[in-house]
Amino acid sequence: MTLFVLLACLGGVLVGLSRQLNGRLSVSTTPLIASFWNHAIGFAALTCLGLFVGGLLPAGAAEAPWYAYLGGPLGVVFVAAGSWAIARIGAVNSALLIIGGQMVTGVAFDYISAVPASFWANACGILLIVGGMMVSRGRRKVDRPQ
Repeated sequence: MTLFVLLACLGGVLVGLSRQLNGRLSVSTTPLIASFWNHAIGFAALTCLGLFVGGLLPAGAAEAPWYAYLGGPLGVVFVAAGSWAIARIGAVNSALLIIGGQMVTGVAFDYISAVPASFWANACGILLIVGGMMVSRGRRKVDRPQ
């Protein structure tokens, strides 16, 4: 179990590093160019890994429904938007925005899918997320010299 927790932490660190690099690259160039290089390097690395390990094209990939492949275009938009946001609002605020958006969207998907859950627990979780973001934002304004 410890190995999987460490791998999850490493994944989080690498995602944060990737967002920082994309944000810095988008300041020097544009968010679309940063997104292009992010995806080009990721494609090359994952293709090499798939060729080395095997299973580059899994069985049944051709039979997958069309919407299973929407992750690529949505990923391009997400990376470009993240690169743009980091340059404008900073890495911490953009990370909070992404995490908060994922949590709220997950609760909304559970609600739409009729997954049995406690309404009050979900509502309190969303309020805590939004409240934490507001406290973080308010504290930042107070710390700035006028």
